[in-house]
Amino acid sequence: MSATYVIGDIHGALRALQQLIMRIAPAKDDQFIFLGDYVDGWSESAQLLNYLMELEKKYSCIFIKGNHDAWCELWLSGGQPVESWLLHGGRATIASYEKLSEVEKMIHLAFFNRMLNYYEDEQDRLFVHAGFASFHGPSHERFPAMCYWDRTLWELALALNPNLSRSSLRYPKRLQLYEEIFIGHTPTINYGEPMPMHAANVYNVDTGAAFTGRLSAMNIDTKEVWQSDPVHLLYPHERGRN
Repeated sequence: MSATYVIGDIHGALRALQQLIMRIAPAKDDQFIFLGDYVDGWSESAQLLNYLMELEKKYSCIFIKGNHDAWCELWLSGGQPVESWLLHGGRATIASYEKLSEVEKMIHLAFFNRMLNYYEDEQDRLFVHAGFASFHGPSHERFPAMCYWDRTLWELALALNPNLSRSSLRYPKRLQLYEEIFIGHTPTINYGEPMPMHAANVYNVDTGAAFTGRLSAMNIDTKEVWQSDPVHLLYPHERGRN
């Protein structure tokens, strides 16, 4: 039986992703769902995207777009680099593109263009980089970029009384929309947790690979977790987004 693995924020850590894929040892019919933020942090953002495009030739892959990806997409399309992007890893990403031709950059831009804001599977599971604010789900967002930036969904799940029944009138409507929700965007190491976190029906798979954490993958059915080594050990002469 095939398996589906959801993978958290990578932030240019190509070595961590290669190590993680090796440890998973996927079968040919397995699927990967990436939660976004492929760039900004470690030095191999452009090279990571090349790896992802090769990976999808071997396996079924779904690529969700993150806020850092949206920044990079804007820059590749000819826009001025956003100052906040430069301050949060964008400079390392721009440097990684110095080795690529203009044709390769356009291939990357097309890759960003076809990324999804979110993905819903047939088991009523949602995969989104950050979250959503609409009580009717991400398809009803007035501002689609909320899928890249929203942290209120995760904060809501964390604050929810674990004893509250889903049938209660007090149970948050956003969390009732899906059986399970998988997100990244907010590193679990911010809460002192090195592993993916689970609150209500939300799973946060961003384990701080951009900083001092590890890159994580989770089997969405069994909830088994695989992790890379701490990413900063794989890039000993770099600082990531620290």
